[in-house]
Amino acid sequence: MKDQPELLILYATQTGNAEDAAERLGREAEHRGCVVKLLSMDEYDASSLPHEDAIIFVVSTTGQGETPDSMRAFWRFLLQRSLNQYWLKGVPYAVFGLGDSSYQKYNFVAKKLDKRLSDLGARAILERGLGDDQHHSGYEAALDPWMLSLWSSLNDINPMFFLKGTDFVSSSDTIIDQPSIQVAYCNVGKLDSPLNSDLKYMEMQIERARLMSPGKFSHGKKKPDCFLDMIKNQRLSKVGSGKDVRHFEFEFVSSAIEYEVGDVLEVLPSQKSAAVNAFIQRCDLDPESFITISPRNRRKQDPVLTDKMTPIKLKTFIELTMDIASASPRRYFFEVMSYYATAPHEKERLQYFASPEGRDDLYQYNQKERRSVLEVLEDFPSVKMPFDWLVQLVPPLKTRSFSISSSPLAHPNQVHLTVNVVSWTTPYKRNRLGLCSSWLAGLDPEQCVRIPVWFHKGSLPAPAPSLPLILVGPGTGCAPFRGFVEERSMENASMPTAPVLFFFGCRNQDNDFLYQDFWLSHSKNHGVLSEEKGGGFYVAFSRDQPQKVYVQHKMLEQSQRIWNMLREGAAVYVAGSSTKMPADVWSTFEEIISKETQLPRESAVRWLRALEKAGKYHVEAWS
Repeated sequence: MKDQPELLILYATQTGNAEDAAERLGREAEHRGCVVKLLSMDEYDASSLPHEDAIIFVVSTTGQGETPDSMRAFWRFLLQRSLNQYWLKGVPYAVFGLGDSSYQKYNFVAKKLDKRLSDLGARAILERGLGDDQHHSGYEAALDPWMLSLWSSLNDINPMFFLKGTDFVSSSDTIIDQPSIQVAYCNVGKLDSPLNSDLKYMEMQIERARLMSPGKFSHGKKKPDCFLDMIKNQRLSKVGSGKDVRHFEFEFVSSAIEYEVGDVLEVLPSQKSAAVNAFIQRCDLDPESFITISPRNRRKQDPVLTDKMTPIKLKTFIELTMDIASASPRRYFFEVMSYYATAPHEKERLQYFASPEGRDDLYQYNQKERRSVLEVLEDFPSVKMPFDWLVQLVPPLKTRSFSISSSPLAHPNQVHLTVNVVSWTTPYKRNRLGLCSSWLAGLDPEQCVRIPVWFHKGSLPAPAPSLPLILVGPGTGCAPFRGFVEERSMENASMPTAPVLFFFGCRNQDNDFLYQDFWLSHSKNHGVLSEEKGGGFYVAFSRDQPQKVYVQHKMLEQSQRIWNMLREGAAVYVAGSSTKMPADVWSTFEEIISKETQLPRESAVRWLRALEKAGKYHVEAWS
């Protein structure tokens, strides 16, 4: 029998946020004297749940209400019909979710997990917490007060969790945990010389670096699927319009990858050499040294990693895995910095930033200004943080995802993208650029830069030629539908195809009517968007008249046509900004169905839900 109960913390993360939150919960619990076991859901045997003393679940919601990859097997286990309402009888639990309220299915995974646990007999000791990316302090705005309530709730069910009481916190002014990873420096001679070919060498370096990195990478693939060469960099929006939208065309330079319309391309951007060199100099690192990186806790050691633990040059590792000049560090970064600050005023400020009281000021300094790791380190020159901590805490260099805007039938051996070059001005008038979009926009097709990419399925499945389509894609949301129209045009030459309605929107006809000639050509002369083919192309220019006009208004004008197509089995595809557009478009469909059927709004909602359940209502939205 255990003298002290154990708190199990299970997390499911796609980008690393839920893991960060779970690790923070674990640290705070241990500082209060609690015994903690922290695991990713894919590391835990779900059949052991009935035997736990108490369980905290920290889960993120990805895309349109989907579970993270690491949670899928765990969730399937919980859904087994053989598990009855008494399976978890009395097991204490709490759920904290991480989501984004700009999406329709906000924190959907946390909500459905909470309900399922309750259905299986588990006992919630605390109302679920819901962290929101849209809050000015991010998910921590909800996590801080929720965590305080958690300690009290745990103490209420069993005071043995905190033998010295919930108010006891071990002094942490001078003591800090070890980093969870360890860096080993190696003598390797000429190991890093190119092998076989430049592409093979680049591929090997990327795989090696990402295998060692503690950062979470989407889809788990370390090695790029292939490399692309840019062959076209064309500006679509008018200069001076306030937007810079580009059309990029790429060719396969390594093995060609088969893809479908609706698929997504992930691009690994390059960081500026000047920034990498400045980071190395600021942290007093040897760029030419060779390193290996492994988990300090051997239980977590990945056997695949162990087999492939080949040393890599330190500078190469930083370039390929550590986002030192774009992403902002998390709060724990400031906490760890405070231990290594030797100047008293710097230590005091860092400790304040790391505290709950300093959360809002940290937000103003860090997130709102989008200060990079390099900028933060330069603001606190007395801090000399060990490289092990930097590897653990610097945000990982993530791939950026873009909807593919071409059809492989129309453009064999090519991939096209439609990209908004992200730029903004911070409250303190600092100009900021999106790392990947600005890098792509700055590439010259004559330079032959090899671009590492990954292909994967998005939220928009490729439609059969016989499926009628209603497409809604304002702004760069038109990207996947350019591929859809290209593909259907190619199919139309050799077989009968179903009609396509496309609703596009932009600010001004003269400034940002993306692919104007393309859409108009396909809406004439029996093209796939022409009325002769049963289709249609409708565009809303929101700023070309005193009253703003959006895609929803154009949809309402075509209410009867939309309903007729829906009755004939059409599928709906929506793509674009995640802010209000997807919810507004859904609401417009409700209004159209209610109007055309003369049924109440509730019936229209049920009709749409059935359409969604049948796999005929798809949304791909991005921030």
